[in-house]
Amino acid sequence: MDTALLFWNNTISTCGVPKDFISYRDPKFTSKLWTNFYEILGTKLAFSTAYHPQTDGLAERIIQTSEDILRRFCSYGMEYKDHE
Repeated sequence: MDTALLFWNNTISTCGVPKDFISYRDPKFTSKLWTNFYEILGTKLAFSTAYHPQTDGLAERIIQTSEDILRRFCSYGMEYKDHE
């Protein structure tokens, strides 16, 4: 439930509801809670296959870009609300 609440507060409330969500097969994301959550939102939930380099590479790139953005915000003492 904590992960779903964080996702709601930090992603959906800021960026809107995603049409698609691709995740690896972590039990957190395959649980009934998450499948119901995405069904209510109308989001298509898809899972990557194990050891799928294209999906893994894309996910790693998104994580790297997100880390770079956060690092820049922190280094300048900025907060996200400063850019809304």
